[in-house]
Amino acid sequence: MARILGYIASSLDGFIASPGNGLDWLQRYEGMDLGEHDYNRFLKGIRTVVMGRGTYDFLARDPGPWPYQHQRVIVVTSRAISEPKGTLEVRHDVDALIAELRELDDGNIWMLGGGQLQMAFMERGGLDEIEIYVMPELLGGGSPLFPATGIRLSPTLINAKTLDRGCVRLHYSLRSE
Repeated sequence: MARILGYIASSLDGFIASPGNGLDWLQRYEGMDLGEHDYNRFLKGIRTVVMGRGTYDFLARDPGPWPYQHQRVIVVTSRAISEPKGTLEVRHDVDALIAELRELDDGNIWMLGGGQLQMAFMERGGLDEIEIYVMPELLGGGSPLFPATGIRLSPTLINAKTLDRGCVRLHYSLRSE
């Protein structure tokens, strides 16, 4: 059975993007040594990438090649995507999508991007684990790691580790088994 995973970077004050959806603060850390937790290593274990429309639009604006050409990509949106940048599927019903993903057995699933979709999955018990890479940056505002929805959870810490350049990796299980 595939696991549904989160892998995301956050500022120390809990934001994944600065005001205006900027990632310049995070791009300063490109090339840092994450060792066994490196993004490319993580991505090799991913068969399906799930993202919201905002994340898709952000990635589609990049002039470079589509970064997920070797994965199945599902975009959760209620709006049509007229000229998709890469091969993708569209879904709008999160409950049905979680049920569909739970049936997959061809590799892990990554919840890519913003906290809004990750929170929708957490509210439904649809996210198994999350790795949060806390960067030593204070943004003072922007897009929160976890939008306030009123949900209360008590994740189980799997591991906490200090990495290169002051980054801290927090790895939690969200399963209540």
